[in-house]
Amino acid sequence: MGGVAGTGIPLGVLPCGTGNLLARNLGLPLSLHEALTVALTGTDRRLDVGTANGRPFVVMAGIGFDAQLLAGASEQLKKRVGSAAYVLSALRHLHDRPVRVLLRADNGPRRRQWASGVIIGNVSSLQGNVRLLPDAAPDDGVLDVAVLAAWRWTQWLHLAAGVLARRRTDRVTYLACRELLVRASRARPWEADGEVMGLTRTLRVRVQPGNLLVRVPTPAR
Repeated sequence: MGGVAGTGIPLGVLPCGTGNLLARNLGLPLSLHEALTVALTGTDRRLDVGTANGRPFVVMAGIGFDAQLLAGASEQLKKRVGSAAYVLSALRHLHDRPVRVLLRADNGPRRRQWASGVIIGNVSSLQGNVRLLPDAAPDDGVLDVAVLAAWRWTQWLHLAAGVLARRRTDRVTYLACRELLVRASRARPWEADGEVMGLTRTLRVRVQPGNLLVRVPTPAR
């Protein structure tokens, strides 16, 4: 994906992983044959591209809980239980204490708060059509951010219930921005488009509006 961003060459998406979040959020077919047809004959759609510490992403990036969840869902486990591997991985980190983070969006005022994880998204939905970032759109020129803060079972249940019911909860802070700086009080794992990149205390994120062409189904007339 990073190789074609900014070139004007359209990208065809052939979903073959466990999550296929880009395909699902764009309404692309999950059948390999149908996806290939769209890649060859579909309509070009211009999408934003985010960068996290210089690493491009089109779905989501983050630091903390989401990266821990991804790191704990091994390929072997995903082959055995599919998307449930992410749930099993998440259960192992529900009692991890949040860390202090400093957030600065678009060179605005700095804010400090506790966070289990900071998730930056270019799309709205996770697996199972869970809309973690309800206002996110892949072509609106901004990135949407969810700051999660929970560390007991009851707090995570409250957070999950709010997200599933699509109502605001004090366990999630939302914002939208073109640039974001995250500084954590201690090194945390971070990820970009599902790939865990290692540990860091600092995450610098920015958006490149309309920098990627993707083939999508041609609208019916």
